[in-house]
Amino acid sequence: MKLLQCPVNGTRPISEFTYGGEYREAPDPQTCSDKVWADYVHNRHGAPGLKKEWWYHGPSGTWFIAERNTLTDSVSRTYLFGQEKDA
Repeated sequence: MKLLQCPVNGTRPISEFTYGGEYREAPDPQTCSDKVWADYVHNRHGAPGLKKEWWYHGPSGTWFIAERNTLTDSVSRTYLFGQEKDA
């Protein structure tokens, strides 16, 4: 069984989680150009490697960040958004 570490509830079966997409810093929509905003909205860097991703733990309603190598599917760490320094 594949397991994932929830930063609130500990190690849980992967079936309790939903992938939420790659985490990326958004440009300021008030000051960026239309070209920069369109690039952010429509383009993704799909090369395999270490990615920061949003994950959701359904039973607890917890959204968090997982750092995962998409080539090996190994998770190096998980943490609540804004707490990356503490992880």
